[in-house]
Amino acid sequence: MHYFKCWHQKLKLCESFIVDVIYNKRHDKKARYWAFILRTFSFLFLWIVKLRTRAYKKRWLHAQHLGCTVIVVGNLTVGGTGKTPVVERTARYLSQNGRKVAVLSRGYKGKKERCWKGWIRWLTHSLPPPPKVVSDGVRCLISSEISGDEPVLLARNLPNIPVIVDKDRVKAGQYAIRHFNADVLVLDDGFQYLQLKGSFYLLLVDATNPFGNGALLPRGILREPLSHMKRAHFIFLTKSDQVAPERLRVLERFIRRYNKRAKLLPCIHCPKYLQRIDKFERLDLKMLRGVKVAVLGGIASPESFERFLKNEEAQLVYIKHFIDHHRFTEEELDQFFHSARLAGAQWVVTTEKDAVRIEENFKPALPFYFLRMEIEWCDVDHVFEQVLEKLTYDRTRKIG
Repeated sequence: MHYFKCWHQKLKLCESFIVDVIYNKRHDKKARYWAFILRTFSFLFLWIVKLRTRAYKKRWLHAQHLGCTVIVVGNLTVGGTGKTPVVERTARYLSQNGRKVAVLSRGYKGKKERCWKGWIRWLTHSLPPPPKVVSDGVRCLISSEISGDEPVLLARNLPNIPVIVDKDRVKAGQYAIRHFNADVLVLDDGFQYLQLKGSFYLLLVDATNPFGNGALLPRGILREPLSHMKRAHFIFLTKSDQVAPERLRVLERFIRRYNKRAKLLPCIHCPKYLQRIDKFERLDLKMLRGVKVAVLGGIASPESFERFLKNEEAQLVYIKHFIDHHRFTEEELDQFFHSARLAGAQWVVTTEKDAVRIEENFKPALPFYFLRMEIEWCDVDHVFEQVLEKLTYDRTRKIG
């Protein structure tokens, strides 16, 4: 048991080291050596991506049409650009205006089917399992451990909209149409999913770290070349309030090299309130002023989250970072709260995405809150809402 625990800790350290190399947070000799190795694999990944894209462009592989509006939300990079709030707001707007919406997700970091079950199904020619219904539009049905973080977060915040998880988004879409009469499908993190033809594409770019070091995985954070931005009909520049106006203009000019027609929409993530994790209690953000806070985070870009707390004049006395989508153990949480109390923390604050990975029966040693965030457009003309409004009246509209 001790051996496996040590092995697990070493694996976490190794994963953390690789993440630091990818994000250029380390520059020592060891980091430079691994950066060279990873860049070699990046060239291989680039050609795989190009070959796959060409296969769909030349129709060697065929993207499927499902006969309904398909809104694709995604990004070119790994890590947090704020997709989930955009998916949430888009789906809610369309649903409130009469469309039957379903959200489709691949369920990243969710529980996967065992390999041996897949082999048995292949040998016996049995049907694949149906998609996981995280929400049936009435209630949340499964946990984040099974479905992944984002689907549960969406299910909790979109109580009237089905949320369906499957790696095969075509199958998930067919299920949503058949069982929930969906006429709009919103794909969460679907920009690289070429098997399903989108009606229009929303690309998110983090203004504070748009494209990392410009390299593809595994050396950088890009999932595909920058030239593939041309697929997007709308490009949202998230966290626009956290960069200087001149830097934002430089970013816009850079994007125009690859996409001259997309509408560029600066947007910001706005903190709304604090909500207690172990009970339904909401606090105004002004309550943070002067409070000694410990921060727990397992997201890709925790700096923005911590900046929000500092802007509300909270005193950050203890901060603990885990890698993105880290599933907290009870031992880790107990150790964190012990350290937080020693540091003099009065409250613990985490992100809403991290909160869905906290077990319901966990008893915190300090008041434990998550920060509710929502997306807001900086566009005074509300161009995106105008397009969504047209979609509510024209069920056959296609853009691009």
